[in-house]
Amino acid sequence: MKKTTLYILLVLVSTLLFSCKDELYQDPITDKSASNFFKTETEIEEAVNGTYAKLQAGSLYGLYLPIIGEIPSDNSFDEVPANDGGNYGQLDEFTTITTNSLITNIWQKSYQGIQRANTLINRIGDVSFEDETVKASRLGEMQFIRAILYFNLVRLYGDVPLVTEETSNPNDYFGQERTPVEQVYTQVITDLKAAIQNLPLTKSEVGRVRKTAAQALLGKVHLTLKNYNDAIAILNELKTSGVHQLLDEPADIFALENENNDEIIFDVQFASGLNGNDEGSSMFQQTSPSGTVSGAKGHNLPTISLYNLYDKNDKRFQAFMGLTSEGIPFSKKLKEPSGSPSDGGSNVIVLRYADVLLMLAEAQNEVNQTSEAIKNLNLVRKRANVAELTSTSQTEVRDAIALERRLELVSEGHRWFDLLRTGKAISVMNKWFADEGINISINDDDLLMPIPQSQIDTDPAIKQNTGY
Repeated sequence: MKKTTLYILLVLVSTLLFSCKDELYQDPITDKSASNFFKTETEIEEAVNGTYAKLQAGSLYGLYLPIIGEIPSDNSFDEVPANDGGNYGQLDEFTTITTNSLITNIWQKSYQGIQRANTLINRIGDVSFEDETVKASRLGEMQFIRAILYFNLVRLYGDVPLVTEETSNPNDYFGQERTPVEQVYTQVITDLKAAIQNLPLTKSEVGRVRKTAAQALLGKVHLTLKNYNDAIAILNELKTSGVHQLLDEPADIFALENENNDEIIFDVQFASGLNGNDEGSSMFQQTSPSGTVSGAKGHNLPTISLYNLYDKNDKRFQAFMGLTSEGIPFSKKLKEPSGSPSDGGSNVIVLRYADVLLMLAEAQNEVNQTSEAIKNLNLVRKRANVAELTSTSQTEVRDAIALERRLELVSEGHRWFDLLRTGKAISVMNKWFADEGINISINDDDLLMPIPQSQIDTDPAIKQNTGY
């Protein structure tokens, strides 16, 4: 087959911070209350690292977010939809229910991360730092994390409660209705513009957000909102900075020995064999075909139709795609751990330079800068050893960019959001289902995920999305 409420705030105020991976390690926070914490630079650093650590959660970039960005689309499918209570299969087959654990946990963990960011944004101004540029950078990092979490929420659920203040009393927000999408996007843009001013251009420590990450995300937000000229301006600024570049070989992007390379703009850090497996990800195990490794679930496998789209001379075909002896495609972007299959060491890439070039090309093409769009598109095609595009038709270039995004960014959590952004989700998916002989048809009600039932049960002011 293919395919805030009281609850929020109770979750948020109960959140304690913990440590993150690699160069971001600090002593973990244990038994420290908010009332006597956040007083020194050291405590702020611990709390910042704890906010990064929230991104590692399996409910966020540790597993769910990359999957939910692919599995409803024509890029991937769930091998055994009944596995894990059907929670992944529901996304694949557009039968998602309001108690689906992915939907519930993404919402919950996102608001936990937002509360951590809100707290630091609220308190960091009163804390003295030895270096004020470091203080500004930490503020920018929290602005970026809050922005990306809200960006994910608004794309998945539509209107969502917007909370930008530190929450100390859950009752303060009980009865708040969902905030309109437009207001949420306004806050996301505000945060990212502020982050760009606060963040350094150069890499300070592996895994930390820097200016180019905020620029890339702001470009993606503007592209989503069809603010094409704004997207072009910020993405061109990133491009001309010269900070990032395409690697010569696609396989090198995802090599464990080459993590945090010059193509990576922002990734969430993972490592095998550390802290009793606390720093690894289960994504390799969960997204491997059944029977290939212990506990494999096949939750986000590339479709055979996507597999067949690759030109066999395309360097990405061998670098990104594999095929089992049973003819089931799988992604080679995540590397098998040497120890436990659930303790994967591959970082999860959120933003990279190839994505920036393709976003820039898309925005340029939409404002009739098609010749410039083709140049950026061809940079990605050339690296892949694919013939450069010569067509000057805006429609053909638009289709070529969409295809290139599929081939380049497969399994990285972009395709479903690409379909939503371009308004093609319904037409593409209904055609795909028909071509595959699958008796599924979707409509506008299927474009947003349901609001978690637990949220609505806790606060009736939060209304459900249409169709659920």
